[in-house]
Amino acid sequence: MPNKKNKKAFTLTEVLIAVLLVGLTIVSLITANLHSTQVNSAGVDMSTAEFLIEQIRELSSMLPVIDPNSGTATFGPESGETLAVYDDLDDFDTAAFSPPIAADRTTLSAFSEFSQQVTLQNVSASNFDTIVTDHTSDFVKVTVKVLKNSTEISSASWIRARL
Repeated sequence: MPNKKNKKAFTLTEVLIAVLLVGLTIVSLITANLHSTQVNSAGVDMSTAEFLIEQIRELSSMLPVIDPNSGTATFGPESGETLAVYDDLDDFDTAAFSPPIAADRTTLSAFSEFSQQVTLQNVSASNFDTIVTDHTSDFVKVTVKVLKNSTEISSASWIRARL
């Protein structure tokens, strides 16, 4: 009787290679899904940070740069002023809001992991990158940083004119 091999079956080596390939494919898919989730999370944080920057920009856009009553006597909030009564842009100098605030000055408790930091600096009229002494220029650079759990997510700066 001749030795007949069953030509319809897979060898053990072929099965092991197939299992290995399927396993590598599954691991690759799981890794890709993990990275996709991380990128999505970073995108959500960036979008939230941009939203929070825009809230400060909107809040400050209609305020005069210097106090309408005291003029250039004070850079920063006048004595005893709180967010509720800030009446000019320079009142926001070195302000930090955690949880952050909306354009209508309400607290955004849903974003409690985030904070907003506002800095104002007078800049030279001929070079907006040159910082000058407070109230010696008609131009103010507003910088807002948004942090999540003390890690900076985004920042933006813009120039406002006192004129």
